[in-house]
Amino acid sequence: MNPKATFNDGTPIDWTAIEATWKANNGSDKEFAASSTDGYDRITSVVKGKDAKQAVITFKGANAAWSTLFTTFLHPEAATVDNFNKAYVKKAHPEWGAGPYTVGTWDSHSGNITFVRNPKWWGKKGRLDKRVYVNLESTAAVNAFKNGQIDYVSAVDAESLKQVKGLKGTEIRSGGSPFEYSLYFNTKSAVLSDKAVRKAIQEAVDRTQIAKIQFQGLDYTEPLPGSAVLYSFQKGYEDNVSAALKYAPDEAKKTLDAAGWKAGDDGIRVNNGKKLEVGYTLLGDDPLGKATAGAFAAMLKPVGVRLVIKKGDDADFSKILSDRRFDLFLSGNRSMDPFGARYLCDFYCSDRDSNLTGAGTPALDSKIRATTRIADLAEQAAAVNKAEKEALQQYAFLPLFSGPSTYGVKKGLANVGATIFLTPLPETVGWQK
Repeated sequence: MNPKATFNDGTPIDWTAIEATWKANNGSDKEFAASSTDGYDRITSVVKGKDAKQAVITFKGANAAWSTLFTTFLHPEAATVDNFNKAYVKKAHPEWGAGPYTVGTWDSHSGNITFVRNPKWWGKKGRLDKRVYVNLESTAAVNAFKNGQIDYVSAVDAESLKQVKGLKGTEIRSGGSPFEYSLYFNTKSAVLSDKAVRKAIQEAVDRTQIAKIQFQGLDYTEPLPGSAVLYSFQKGYEDNVSAALKYAPDEAKKTLDAAGWKAGDDGIRVNNGKKLEVGYTLLGDDPLGKATAGAFAAMLKPVGVRLVIKKGDDADFSKILSDRRFDLFLSGNRSMDPFGARYLCDFYCSDRDSNLTGAGTPALDSKIRATTRIADLAEQAAAVNKAEKEALQQYAFLPLFSGPSTYGVKKGLANVGATIFLTPLPETVGWQK
């Protein structure tokens, strides 16, 4: 580590910061609310090297994505159970941070935050004197950009793109996105505990039509996603969804016939006196969300499935997922780095809370975890694809679309826009001369 590196409170950034980061995230102490223990749980020790500015990290076996584990370091004081879990709630604690900018002002109620130059930063000076982030709903953000109050804005749909396109002194920057929306099936719900029902629903969903609804007016196309963890623009990607599933409404009818679900007088299938009704939880009043829900209902009706659309509140998002208060739920996930293979267990392992569907088996868990022990990235991707093809045959998870990453940006603003996996270093963002 850089000999000059210190946290803002003067504490040296040395091997103890890496040790603290490992201990808080490795899962050995269940009191730590770690978002993911993958990778950290395969480290056996972190010790001082030739001096305090070198850390020697020992893994149990290979870890192809080791470089992602220490992109940020925990201040040792922030690595206690209480501080790790609670200290950042409505508090910024800039003294535990480091970087070319530090927190100037922050309103925990509105979310507005201003970053100013950090006089304790030892590295390259930032291009800007100040960075101001304003927390706005998408419509308000577009209006603020049009009025020149903010310098860039995300165009989240066709209407917002129309609003920001062609504005004097601005430009559109668009590219792919490491964000994927998928349909989650709650295997613990009564109706979807039947694997045949899940399979039939997936066979009846026309993903191409769902993508057309989402991308209408965006002048954008993409291949249908074939994986939860790798994208079509990545090396090693395979279309695992197509290998496990085909869009085939006629096959969906046969699947339900074989499972004992017979068409009733009203066209809705019945089994042991119970109608085949499946809930779809829809949050908010977004027109695009409503159109998507309506499309699902129209696709399922001809095969004998009644989709019951249940309105929910955006504020209940976390509880709906954590408590599995849904039958079907559409939700998105952003990949934080290109090492998607390491997240396979988060989606499909039966013993992971992050597996929102509740599907999986111990035998499949073992196959998934075995992929993390492969050092060669190409070999690992091949093993991941094989395991995911099997996992998708649980018919509990259906990737639907990714969509573009599109921004309206004032001309001359450098290193802001559609960057896929890259997060530009803050000191590189600024105005071109």
